[in-house]
Order: sequence, then structure tokens, then C-alpha cells
Amino acid sequence: MVYHIGAHCTDDDRLLKGLLKSRGILAKQGVIVPGPSRYRPVLREMMATLRGAPATPEMQQVMLDAAMDEDTARRLVFAHQSFLCMPQKVLGQHMLYPMAGEKVHWLAQLFPGQPCAFFLGLRNPATFIPALFARSRELDFAAFLAGVDPRALSWADVVRRILSAVPQARLTVWCNEDTPLIWPELLARLSDHAPGTVLRGTDDLLAAIMLPAGFDRMRIYLEENPPVNEAHRRRIVAAFLDKYALPDAMEEELDAPGWTGALVEDLTARYEADVAEIGSIEGVTLVLP
Repeated sequence: MVYHIGAHCTDDDRLLKGLLKSRGILAKQGVIVPGPSRYRPVLREMMATLRGAPATPEMQQVMLDAAMDEDTARRLVFAHQSFLCMPQKVLGQHMLYPMAGEKVHWLAQLFPGQPCAFFLGLRNPATFIPALFARSRELDFAAFLAGVDPRALSWADVVRRILSAVPQARLTVWCNEDTPLIWPELLARLSDHAPGTVLRGTDDLLAAIMLPAGFDRMRIYLEENPPVNEAHRRRIVAAFLDKYALPDAMEEELDAPGWTGALVEDLTARYEADVAEIGSIEGVTLVLP
């Protein structure tokens, strides 16, 4: 059971949509990627009913019947950026995702006899918090923060609480800022498809953030000069992004009161240290470019 649990304001279901483009190909390999409307309501209802108690075999069958038409599967992929909480609760109790541990336990208990894997995209708090505020219903930034010190927020703390709650689970983490470079690998890790499988739409994200002419040149270059490995491909993509990326796609608007340049630099440095710490936590797979 695979759960892509966010975070909010990262890929906005693009990874799920990418896998859905290839669900026929993946289904032949036993990898089922249902549309979100099939499972999100029933999983939400089951989580609210069970609140961490293990689902009965009958309940599990109800969820499986809702999510898939197939009789068997090797891997079942669920995604929802609000699995851990709604956006307005992300900064509760002066921390990031205060209910992360509790909610992953709830998710794991939906199918207690099955191994589960969690996938989590991170984002620099310097841009993450203003993006959350923009999506909230709050009009006042200070009221939205409610006394939270952004310097005290830690993704490593979130990761540790997840692993503590479900120690047997596998956890894959990456930085949203790196997503354009590692997109094919994320799709592959989520689906665990067979080697050599060609998925559709692996370049959709790049197409959305690059000038059309630059994107076409990159595709031609890759066709004429096939990369020898994934690292080589990332270097090529990085070079073309550096030259042809759409400015609005790569630059974040930091329109938040008190969000000074010095604060952004401080938060960014803390975020980079946080990510380095996460890379050293046992049980975590950190995907880097």
C-alpha cells in the first residue's frame, strides 16, 4: 500500500496525474493507480471511523472494491496532500504537521496486514509558509502564523514522528525544489514499475516550466544524445532549465509581511541543514538530484 502524503503546496497532484496517464501500462504489472474520486471519500470515512484501530477484513474489502476493479494487485497507490491534515492545521502546536505520526498510523491500519510505503515531498519554509497562507482563508498573516516561529519548524522532526509511529514502513522523501530534475525517478519509485517500462508524460512537468522552443530543443538533444544514466540526464535537464526555464515557474513570490531577505536566507540555510539531517536518518530514502 503506497501513500503519497503531501506535503501541501508541492506537486499539487501532478505525480498522481502523471501515473494515471500510464495506469493501463502499470495495471498489467499489478500496479493499480485509481482515480482519486474512487478512494478519497471512503478512505477519509474509514480513517474517521477507525481512528487508528485496525480495519476488519470486511472494511478492507469495501475500500478495495471502491478503489479497484481488479481481483488482485501487487501495489496500490493512493495520493492526497491532505492525508495528514487540512492546510489550515499544518502549523498547529507550533510545529509542522503536528498530527503526522497519528495520521500515518491511521493510514497503516486501513490495511494492517499489508506492508506500506509513504512518500513525502518537502518545501523550503521560506516559500512553503507564504504559499500555505495564500491558500488559507486568513486575511492577516500574523493571525495565520498564530505565534509560530518559522525558524523553529523542522521537517526532520516530521520525518522522525512518522517513522516512530510506523517503524515498519518505508519512507521516501525529496525536496520540491528538486522535482523538475528527479521527476522520472519519483514516478518510478511511486509505481515500482518493471525495468525498461516507458511511462507516458514523464516530461510533462518540464514542458510546463520551460519555454516551448527550449523544451523542444532539449527533447531533440536527448534523442540525438541519449544519456548514459539518470545522473547524466539530470545534468542535461539542469543545463536546459538554466537557459530556458520560464521565470515565473522557477521564482517564488514571497509576498508576506515581515518576510525579509535576511529571514529568507536564514530559513533557507536551516532548511538545507534539515534536509541533510533527514538524509542521515535510518529508514529514510532521500531522493536527490
